[in-house]
Amino acid sequence: MNLILLGLPGAGKGTQAKLISRETGLPHIATGDIFRRLIDEGTPLGKKAKQYIDRGELVPDEDTIKMVKKYLLELDLAKGFILDGFPRTLQQAKALTDFLNGAGKKLDFAIYIKVASNRLVKRLSGRRVCLECGASYHLEFNPPLKEGICDKCGSKLIQRSDDQEETIRHRIQAHAKRLKKLIDYYRKRDILVTVQGDSIDGVFEQIKGKIEVDL
Repeated sequence: MNLILLGLPGAGKGTQAKLISRETGLPHIATGDIFRRLIDEGTPLGKKAKQYIDRGELVPDEDTIKMVKKYLLELDLAKGFILDGFPRTLQQAKALTDFLNGAGKKLDFAIYIKVASNRLVKRLSGRRVCLECGASYHLEFNPPLKEGICDKCGSKLIQRSDDQEETIRHRIQAHAKRLKKLIDYYRKRDILVTVQGDSIDGVFEQIKGKIEVDL
């Protein structure tokens, strides 16, 4: 089974992708995590990507498509996958369709997690991450035991540059226009599944209910 997760920044795509991966054993490919790893490693693509991410913009399609194809080619496509954070533009969606067609495969579901934008700003601006182990927290929903300190390794927690409120609002506005095109694209292909994500609780059960025949 091949899945993609769609939604505005902060909708919970990563969380749900991990849950689906745990349930099904499908590999989870998170493009945001890959870019952050490349940035930490100081690769040429990582340095280029950081310039866009720090401004709340998307990494150019050409670079993103090339990176995702590289990771997909390393997988056993017969076993399927979950893509989180890709595609984010219509060009990326069409490139993914062409790649899968060339491999004799197809997408089974495009899962759209629908969340009101004001809730997303609140979610994202409260996120904090550990510089050392990558653990993630939220000031309201999942605070650390000691303010500013990771429970797991005791290192400092930071707010990512792309989680600052001004950057978040810019990202959401830009993503909303592109997301509408993706929703229309996958609806026409009759594989779009929409779940309500305003409340974090119960989203996974909604997803299972929509595609339980395959899970």
